[in-house]
Amino acid sequence: CLFLLHCFNCFKLLCSVRLVKELESSEEEGNQDEHKLKNTMFLQYWNRSLDKLLGWRTAQAMRFGQPIVFDFSYASNMSRKEIENTVSQLMEVEGWNRRATEPFHLHFCNLQPDSHCKKELLKRYGAETWDRLLITSTEQHYIDVFPREQLVYLTADSPNILRSFDHSKVYIIGALVDKSIHSGLSLANAKRLKLATARLPLDEFLHWELGAKNLTLDQMIRIMLTIKDTGKWEEALQFVPKRKHDGFYQRQTQTECDWWFCGFHAIAGSSNRDSGRT
Repeated sequence: CLFLLHCFNCFKLLCSVRLVKELESSEEEGNQDEHKLKNTMFLQYWNRSLDKLLGWRTAQAMRFGQPIVFDFSYASNMSRKEIENTVSQLMEVEGWNRRATEPFHLHFCNLQPDSHCKKELLKRYGAETWDRLLITSTEQHYIDVFPREQLVYLTADSPNILRSFDHSKVYIIGALVDKSIHSGLSLANAKRLKLATARLPLDEFLHWELGAKNLTLDQMIRIMLTIKDTGKWEEALQFVPKRKHDGFYQRQTQTECDWWFCGFHAIAGSSNRDSGRT
């Protein structure tokens, strides 16, 4: 993966140099139409090459990558509008995962063929594009796909804190939107199936404002991709909307220490000056 990332960065550099040379050449010629044509052709070439690279990386994730599950068993708990919002967020999930350095192998489980979710996904993507997506979509239950001991259901209601990312586990995220969440629904579902559960360490790292600690699906995938790659919650939780919290505990503590340090020296300096006058 490091070798692939190095090759990708070298390719970006070469393409950037080529683009600069083309721009300089077009400026010297003074031919704006030719410049636009060259730029358009280059961008098309770049986009095709990037798509191939991202596709190859996602294909590798399907073979060797860590799975992550989105549970589609909540369709009956959502309205038509909420299902549409869920699908919009899932399209963002697929996009962010595809562009990641080390993508997850996405599993859409409990996705029934005649469900509103499946119909909406087909409508948005189109049947041909949907069939080409590098994800695993199945009507099977995740307990029939993975060993039960590997499964961890992520739910804001869990009493267990996800303190570190475990690369041997398969994390499950409920495919539903915030507005449709009934308190304890996903936790009760996990308990019924006797699955391990965990919640993100939001209270442990963030000064949380009042309100539910439920995040959108696209925020969840970005958090999980980052914690998988870096192991640092301080980086992963950057994707929690700032309107929901008042900063990180550590950062606020550091700011308070800076204020105290500056205040202490100001008082000490004033005392020294006063003693020097006497």
